[in-house]
Amino acid sequence: MKIFVGNYVLLYHTMNKKWLVKVEEEKKMHTHLGIIDISSLIGLEYGISINTTLNKKIYLIEPTIHDFIMKSERNTQIIYPKDLGYIAIRSGIQNGSKVLEIGTGSGALTTFLASIVKPSGHIFTYDINKEFMKVAKKNLVKAQLDEFVTMTDQDIRQNVNTVPHEFDAAIVDLGDPWTAVEAAYNALKGSGIFLAICPTMNQAEKTSISLKNNHFTDIECVEILIRNIEAREGMTRPSMRMIGHTTYLIFARKTFPFCQEYGNVIN
Repeated sequence: MKIFVGNYVLLYHTMNKKWLVKVEEEKKMHTHLGIIDISSLIGLEYGISINTTLNKKIYLIEPTIHDFIMKSERNTQIIYPKDLGYIAIRSGIQNGSKVLEIGTGSGALTTFLASIVKPSGHIFTYDINKEFMKVAKKNLVKAQLDEFVTMTDQDIRQNVNTVPHEFDAAIVDLGDPWTAVEAAYNALKGSGIFLAICPTMNQAEKTSISLKNNHFTDIECVEILIRNIEAREGMTRPSMRMIGHTTYLIFARKTFPFCQEYGNVIN
């Protein structure tokens, strides 16, 4: 696949030295590895390598959604890929899903969700910080996913009636997620899934209590850990460094405070 003006390229030297750049004419990039002539990439194929002015080899990699997220502009902590994978499978979000996000932040999770629900689904994301929303918008445009997201700078906890309903999933990423449980309940369809991002145990505890008090069931709290392995001939071993705790994930399903048996509603 050839590289054209406007495409993004992941310039890869090593795991710790890689850059995500937009290809433009008359553009050069100065690095400690030498100068890279970005305009010279036009017409080249993804997967090949070039040399910098200091004769350092750089591979031209077509970026994935993982690259866009990890290289996104940010002014808040992002959700790491190790957590994103479990969020996707546990929530059941897929093409066509309608998802409510309470707390946009830098838009890393928004970007990931949009990449899953497209082209038939949609993300409705809310945040009260306009600066966060501007950064999130830039990241979504860069990943070419902004058309699948509606962004609103509003606290839906105070304006529940203005939010669409019958969401397949509601995801809360706030410092006090338990305060958004009621709003998420009202927005979800029956058996719709709730997810809260909780960096600390006391956040997870308060959210779990609120979920039980608001007719949610199938409540699960998990922490995902991942350890890299340095695979080298005769010297393979676990890496000395790892991303340990990032957040606790709380999942739950919306149920109703009544049951129906043999055609009769039982309160």
